[in-house]
Amino acid sequence: MFKTIFKRIPFLVFIAIIMNCNTPIINNNQYEELAEKPDQESWDVRITVTNAGIKRADIKADYLEQYNDKGFLTLENNVQIDFYDVDEQHMSSVLADKAEINERTNFLQAVNNIIVKSDSGVTLFTDTLSWDNAKELIYTEDSVMITTGTNDTLYGIGFESDVNMERWKILKPRGVTSR
Repeated sequence: MFKTIFKRIPFLVFIAIIMNCNTPIINNNQYEELAEKPDQESWDVRITVTNAGIKRADIKADYLEQYNDKGFLTLENNVQIDFYDVDEQHMSSVLADKAEINERTNFLQAVNNIIVKSDSGVTLFTDTLSWDNAKELIYTEDSVMITTGTNDTLYGIGFESDVNMERWKILKPRGVTSR
Protein backbone atom coordinates (compact mmCIF):
# COMPACT_ATOMS: atom_id res chain seq x y z
CA MET A 1 0.00 0.00 0.00
CA PHE A 2 2.81 2.47 0.86
CA LYS A 3 4.47 1.70 -2.45
CA THR A 4 1.30 2.70 -4.30
CA ILE A 5 1.04 5.98 -2.34
CA PHE A 6 4.73 6.80 -2.92
CA LYS A 7 4.29 6.12 -6.64
CA ARG A 8 1.38 8.58 -6.78
CA ILE A 9 3.10 11.43 -4.87
CA PRO A 10 5.30 12.49 -7.83
CA PHE A 11 2.21 12.41 -10.06
CA LEU A 12 0.21 14.58 -7.59
CA VAL A 13 3.14 17.02 -7.27
CA PHE A 14 3.36 17.22 -11.07
CA ILE A 15 -0.40 17.97 -11.31
CA ALA A 16 -0.09 20.67 -8.60
CA ILE A 17 2.80 22.32 -10.46
CA ILE A 18 0.86 22.34 -13.73
CA MET A 19 -2.20 23.84 -12.04
CA ASN A 20 -0.09 26.62 -10.54
CA CYS A 21 1.46 27.35 -13.93
CA ASN A 22 -1.97 28.17 -15.32
CA THR A 23 -2.18 31.41 -13.33
CA PRO A 24 -1.87 34.35 -15.69
CA ILE A 25 1.49 36.07 -15.85
CA ILE A 26 1.22 39.83 -16.35
CA ASN A 27 3.88 41.25 -18.62
CA ASN A 28 5.07 44.87 -18.73
CA ASN A 29 2.57 45.84 -21.46
CA GLN A 30 -0.31 44.63 -19.33
CA TYR A 31 0.94 46.64 -16.35
CA GLU A 32 0.98 49.74 -18.58
CA GLU A 33 -2.57 48.99 -19.72
CA LEU A 34 -3.71 48.59 -16.11
CA ALA A 35 -1.96 51.85 -15.16
CA GLU A 36 -3.92 53.73 -17.84
CA LYS A 37 -7.30 52.59 -16.53
CA PRO A 38 -9.22 55.24 -14.60
CA ASP A 39 -9.49 55.11 -10.82
CA GLN A 40 -13.19 55.98 -11.06
CA GLU A 41 -15.86 56.08 -13.73
CA SER A 42 -19.22 57.84 -13.59
CA TRP A 43 -22.14 58.24 -15.94
CA ASP A 44 -24.54 61.18 -16.27
CA VAL A 45 -22.35 63.48 -14.16
CA ARG A 46 -22.62 67.07 -12.96
CA ILE A 47 -19.69 69.00 -11.49
CA THR A 48 -19.81 72.46 -9.92
CA VAL A 49 -16.59 74.49 -10.05
CA THR A 50 -16.24 77.25 -7.46
CA ASN A 51 -13.76 80.03 -6.84
CA ALA A 52 -13.63 81.33 -3.25
CA GLY A 53 -16.99 79.64 -2.63
CA ILE A 54 -18.70 81.30 -5.60
CA LYS A 55 -20.10 79.08 -8.35
CA ARG A 56 -18.15 79.76 -11.54
CA ALA A 57 -19.20 76.79 -13.72
CA ASP A 58 -21.56 73.84 -13.92
CA ILE A 59 -20.24 70.98 -16.02
CA LYS A 60 -22.40 68.12 -17.28
CA ALA A 61 -21.39 65.05 -19.30
CA ASP A 62 -22.63 61.58 -20.14
CA TYR A 63 -19.38 59.93 -18.99
CA LEU A 64 -16.46 60.77 -16.67
CA GLU A 65 -13.11 59.10 -15.98
CA GLN A 66 -11.03 60.19 -12.98
CA TYR A 67 -7.27 59.60 -12.74
CA ASN A 68 -6.15 60.28 -9.17
CA ASP A 69 -2.37 60.02 -9.71
CA LYS A 70 -2.43 62.37 -12.70
CA GLY A 71 -4.95 64.69 -11.03
CA PHE A 72 -7.32 65.07 -13.95
CA LEU A 73 -10.81 64.17 -15.14
CA THR A 74 -11.88 63.25 -18.65
CA LEU A 75 -15.45 64.06 -19.64
CA GLU A 76 -17.01 62.59 -22.78
CA ASN A 77 -20.23 62.74 -24.76
CA ASN A 78 -22.56 65.73 -24.58
CA VAL A 79 -20.24 67.85 -22.47
CA GLN A 80 -22.00 71.08 -21.46
CA ILE A 81 -20.33 73.83 -19.44
CA ASP A 82 -22.33 76.77 -18.08
CA PHE A 83 -20.31 79.76 -16.85
CA TYR A 84 -21.44 82.18 -14.12
CA ASP A 85 -20.32 85.64 -12.99
CA VAL A 86 -19.36 86.66 -9.43
CA ASP A 87 -23.07 87.14 -8.64
CA GLU A 88 -23.69 83.57 -9.88
CA GLN A 89 -25.68 84.86 -12.88
CA HIS A 90 -25.44 82.75 -16.05
CA MET A 91 -23.11 84.24 -18.72
CA SER A 92 -22.41 81.63 -21.40
CA SER A 93 -22.55 77.95 -22.35
CA VAL A 94 -20.07 75.63 -24.05
CA LEU A 95 -20.98 72.43 -25.86
CA ALA A 96 -18.21 69.93 -26.75
CA ASP A 97 -17.63 66.26 -27.45
CA LYS A 98 -14.87 65.87 -24.86
CA ALA A 99 -13.11 67.83 -22.11
CA GLU A 100 -10.29 67.33 -19.64
CA ILE A 101 -10.04 69.10 -16.29
CA ASN A 102 -6.90 69.49 -14.19
CA GLU A 103 -8.31 68.99 -10.70
CA ARG A 104 -5.52 70.94 -8.99
CA THR A 105 -5.98 74.14 -11.02
CA ASN A 106 -9.52 73.71 -12.47
CA PHE A 107 -7.94 74.34 -15.88
CA LEU A 108 -10.22 72.88 -18.56
CA GLN A 109 -9.57 72.00 -22.19
CA ALA A 110 -12.47 71.02 -24.46
CA VAL A 111 -12.08 69.40 -27.88
CA ASN A 112 -14.18 68.54 -30.94
CA ASN A 113 -17.30 70.31 -32.21
CA ILE A 114 -17.23 73.22 -29.78
CA ILE A 115 -20.00 75.79 -29.71
CA VAL A 116 -19.85 78.66 -27.23
CA LYS A 117 -23.02 80.75 -26.84
CA SER A 118 -22.97 83.85 -24.68
CA ASP A 119 -26.08 85.36 -23.16
CA SER A 120 -25.11 88.60 -24.97
CA GLY A 121 -25.69 86.95 -28.39
CA VAL A 122 -22.13 86.07 -29.50
CA THR A 123 -21.57 82.50 -30.73
CA LEU A 124 -18.15 80.91 -31.26
CA PHE A 125 -17.41 77.73 -33.26
CA THR A 126 -14.01 76.00 -32.96
CA ASP A 127 -12.31 72.62 -32.46
CA THR A 128 -10.42 73.27 -29.19
CA LEU A 129 -11.08 75.62 -26.31
CA SER A 130 -9.27 76.20 -23.03
CA TRP A 131 -10.66 77.77 -19.88
CA ASP A 132 -8.26 79.21 -17.33
CA ASN A 133 -10.36 79.45 -14.18
CA ALA A 134 -7.75 81.55 -12.33
CA LYS A 135 -7.62 84.19 -15.10
CA GLU A 136 -11.29 83.75 -16.07
CA LEU A 137 -10.36 83.52 -19.75
CA ILE A 138 -11.38 81.24 -22.60
CA TYR A 139 -9.06 80.91 -25.57
CA THR A 140 -7.94 78.79 -28.51
CA GLU A 141 -5.14 78.77 -31.06
CA ASP A 142 -7.30 77.00 -33.67
CA SER A 143 -9.54 78.32 -36.44
CA VAL A 144 -12.66 80.09 -35.23
CA MET A 145 -15.94 81.38 -36.60
CA ILE A 146 -17.85 83.97 -34.61
CA THR A 147 -21.35 85.28 -35.15
CA THR A 148 -22.55 88.34 -33.29
CA GLY A 149 -25.96 89.59 -32.25
CA THR A 150 -25.81 92.09 -35.13
CA ASN A 151 -25.45 89.27 -37.71
CA ASP A 152 -21.71 89.78 -38.27
CA THR A 153 -19.72 86.66 -39.12
CA LEU A 154 -15.99 86.74 -38.50
CA TYR A 155 -13.34 84.12 -39.13
CA GLY A 156 -9.79 83.76 -37.94
CA ILE A 157 -7.15 81.80 -36.14
CA GLY A 158 -6.75 82.19 -32.41
CA PHE A 159 -9.25 83.65 -29.98
CA GLU A 160 -9.22 85.14 -26.47
CA SER A 161 -12.15 86.30 -24.41
CA ASP A 162 -13.57 86.83 -20.97
CA VAL A 163 -16.04 84.10 -20.05
CA ASN A 164 -19.14 86.19 -20.83
CA MET A 165 -17.68 87.00 -24.29
CA GLU A 166 -18.15 90.75 -23.98
CA ARG A 167 -14.43 91.55 -24.45
CA TRP A 168 -13.03 89.22 -27.08
CA LYS A 169 -10.48 89.29 -29.87
CA ILE A 170 -9.51 87.16 -32.83
CA LEU A 171 -5.73 86.97 -33.09
CA LYS A 172 -5.55 86.59 -36.90
CA PRO A 173 -8.96 87.79 -38.18
CA ARG A 174 -10.54 87.63 -41.64
CA GLY A 175 -14.17 88.12 -42.65
CA VAL A 176 -17.00 90.42 -43.63
CA THR A 177 -19.09 92.69 -41.43
CA SER A 178 -22.40 94.39 -42.18
CA ARG A 179 -21.16 97.71 -40.78
